[in-house]
Amino acid sequence: MINSRIAGTGRFLPERILTNADLEKMVDTTDEWIRTRTGVERRHIAAEDQTTSDLCVEAAKIAMETAGVTADDVDLIVVGTTSPDLIFPNIGTLVQHRLGIHGCPAFSIEAACTGFIYALTTADKFVRAGESGCALVIGAEIISKLVDWNDRSTCVLFGDGAGAVIIKPSDEPGIISCHLGADGQYKDLLYYPVGASKDLHKAGLGDAKIIMSGNEVFKVAVKTLGNVAEQALAANNVQKDEIDWLIPHQANLRIIQATAKRLELPMEKVILTVQDHGNTSAASVPMALDVAIRDGRIKRGQLILMEAFGGGFTWGSILMRY
Repeated sequence: MINSRIAGTGRFLPERILTNADLEKMVDTTDEWIRTRTGVERRHIAAEDQTTSDLCVEAAKIAMETAGVTADDVDLIVVGTTSPDLIFPNIGTLVQHRLGIHGCPAFSIEAACTGFIYALTTADKFVRAGESGCALVIGAEIISKLVDWNDRSTCVLFGDGAGAVIIKPSDEPGIISCHLGADGQYKDLLYYPVGASKDLHKAGLGDAKIIMSGNEVFKVAVKTLGNVAEQALAANNVQKDEIDWLIPHQANLRIIQATAKRLELPMEKVILTVQDHGNTSAASVPMALDVAIRDGRIKRGQLILMEAFGGGFTWGSILMRY
């Protein structure tokens, strides 16, 4: 049986840092209010001329170097993002070209904050089926260009970044199982109102912004994240106390704490980066994974549960041995 296993990780963040103190000068908010309600202390913001593919490429280079692979080795590229450079061609092809990779499938998946989980699940199937021997999977966002910086309820939450992984076939256990879900009935609770076939021709700069019903999103997110995590454990007959690390989508500290409580996991077993990055949507899980691997918390053979929840609503979890 072919397993797919992570061979290398990488992350990249824009240079500019926007702190809560900076936001105090922009909107009617305070550092204390932001920290106590969201856990965010700072976020990285892309430069005006910086694109999501720029972030993807830099994160990918680090992941490839860590895995010891070259452009000639990569035979599949899957990118999870909700903020691509262009409507088309898809961002996977832009990344492919800039990395000097030719001919292999390259595509993107739009599942909002669950984008990386969807992308990694897809790449896992390719590897398990023998269709890929070296897959590059990226979660990346420049959400800051979709945010209304006068809306204090949303602008304090988001940041930009990219995280990447290389997965390869392995005889050793790696990705054990993936569980995805979605429910479009909640579409009006978290969305961006402009798209290619809806109002794009009428939209001017600043005419659109992220629209979110925070309290309602919180309630559904906590319940759903708990359910999809328990689904992964039940499918593999794994007990909660067997999990070495939980890597949740870094949306909001309160959501993360509520999910950990439902899983009966101490926060010491939760990888937390929301304080440094804010909500980076599809980039948050792979970046948190990379942080914890590089600082030595996550070690080979440990049992990892990754999960995310995003607009749509979409959700997913992945249980794996690192």
